[in-house]
Amino acid sequence: MTKVIPLQKIKKVLQKIDPIKEIEEGFIAYSNGKVVVPPVGELQFEKPHGEVHIKYGYIKNDDYFVIKIASGYYENIKLGLPNYSGLMLLFSQKTGELISILLDEGHLTNIRTAAAGAVVAKYFAPKKVKRIGIYGAGVQGKMQLEYLKPLVDCQDVIVWGLNAKELELYKKEMEPFGFNIETTENSEDVTSTSNLIVTCTPSTSPLIYIDQIQKGIHITAMGSDTPEKQELDSAILKKADLVIVDSISQSLARGECYQAMSAGMITKENLVELGHAIQQKKSQRTSDDQITIADLTGVAVQDIQITKAVWNALSVEK
Repeated sequence: MTKVIPLQKIKKVLQKIDPIKEIEEGFIAYSNGKVVVPPVGELQFEKPHGEVHIKYGYIKNDDYFVIKIASGYYENIKLGLPNYSGLMLLFSQKTGELISILLDEGHLTNIRTAAAGAVVAKYFAPKKVKRIGIYGAGVQGKMQLEYLKPLVDCQDVIVWGLNAKELELYKKEMEPFGFNIETTENSEDVTSTSNLIVTCTPSTSPLIYIDQIQKGIHITAMGSDTPEKQELDSAILKKADLVIVDSISQSLARGECYQAMSAGMITKENLVELGHAIQQKKSQRTSDDQITIADLTGVAVQDIQITKAVWNALSVEK
């Protein structure tokens, strides 16, 4: 019988899981050719503005396959509703049986995305982080900072957002974690003082331009998960010493690298896949003078890993 798991139960069992470890292992399996991931399914809506992503796949010779449906409706805040929703479907790889419906309401997508940011920081953040810069004061902007905390020895943070109200709420929620947080609506305030930056917005035009980039900076860009979105000036990727992607194949069709390749700034040969970089020291940051960019479009293996981890932890409880 199919088990339906509500969000409250998912959140409780997540306390027993290490999402960063699970996601890192997933990236390695993906880059080693052990994961089957078809192209992303996508629905775009104009009135109101919204999108639905369908990501799915399986790890070869595993017990399960996973289908994830996640939506983002960015005007929901006006209705007092969350911007994100969704669910995970866990199937048996052996029989096709639907084993579980995880009604995570988009929470597991947020968890696996934040964990991916932490994996990138583990291998590409400067050794001495003088300040963390976050673009986006929403849920993901908060979770990125939360997941960086155990890996990055820096409590000084500056957060860029669209308005004073959301920035004040961000500061109020995140300072109890031990961070010293400054807020701003001026992009250059972030880039002039931070050498580890994470962008997590649905922007369709650049938030950071080439003349803002300083030697030694690392940027993890994760908001651009469709062909239309863009957070970075494409010239930044051309200038970078290293350009890391979670999936080369997805980056040919969406995200910062897609924009930069369309503009003739970089080619496929400039890209290093994250799962390979984790395994190859020469593909990681080797100097605090390097400019490194990670473009994360979100890969189904992340959804597979976090869904399996939750299900396995729940199974142990029984």
